[in-house]
Amino acid sequence: MEARATAKYVRMSSSKLKPVTDLVRGKDLNEALTILKFLPGKGSELVEKVVQSAAANAENNHGMNPDNLYVAEVYANQGPTMKRWRAGAQGRAGMILKRTSHIGVVLKEKAPVEVAVEKEV
Repeated sequence: MEARATAKYVRMSSSKLKPVTDLVRGKDLNEALTILKFLPGKGSELVEKVVQSAAANAENNHGMNPDNLYVAEVYANQGPTMKRWRAGAQGRAGMILKRTSHIGVVLKEKAPVEVAVEKEV
């Protein structure tokens, strides 16, 4: 079972978000949230909101235990680019690219660990 959350059309380039997503991929939920809380920058706040949303989806919609969750997948893909113009020298115009991205998080539950007990004869 898995829980998902996405944030689309986030006004930050995916190249700024990808180093943040790489830090939390594969981590436990609580550890990932702690890492994101203490990272500087706007990118960590945006990713943190999506991770919290996925955790809420897991708990409320799927009945999963938040203590057993880990970040199975996290990605920041490129979204559409808004093109704007700024006046340049000698009557020219320079293009400004305002990039967007889509952030996605998938949380999964850890498999229960089975302890093998040897019988003494």
